[in-house]
Amino acid sequence: MVTKKKKIIVLSVMLCLLVLTGFLNLSINQAGNGEVINTNASINSSNFFTSYRAERDSARTQEKLYYTGILESQNTTAEAKKSAETALANIAATIESELYLEGNIRGKGYEDVIVSMTDNFVNVMVKSDELTDAQVAGIVQVVQDQTQKSIDNIKIIPVE
Repeated sequence: MVTKKKKIIVLSVMLCLLVLTGFLNLSINQAGNGEVINTNASINSSNFFTSYRAERDSARTQEKLYYTGILESQNTTAEAKKSAETALANIAATIESELYLEGNIRGKGYEDVIVSMTDNFVNVMVKSDELTDAQVAGIVQVVQDQTQKSIDNIKIIPVE
């Protein structure tokens, strides 16, 4: 059985991860402000895409463990269990949408793509030196078809 101290530690770690994810997403969204961002920094894009996916998967695993812990606890109220079930369903839906978008954008000929979604924003990081207006429009169209988000809430970011 999980002790109260362990629960507090797990909750604290989850809160830190959630705050970090929110901060990173906010930073990305504010940097672009509806425009394509050219990242001329010397980033090894293969490492970027690999590490981003690993961090995203780790954060999601922690979130799922947190909500699963709530569901499995005998001390959890029915309302908290329902909230945890909803959160798990939302995580699954987000993962499914991101994978769908990544596959469809990759299908347009891009070597690698990462899609990061929140309730309000969709960030698309594409492995490319730069993108033409036509390429950006094609990516935006795929995202809008899947998410119905406004173009103002979609960020396309080329990563070298």
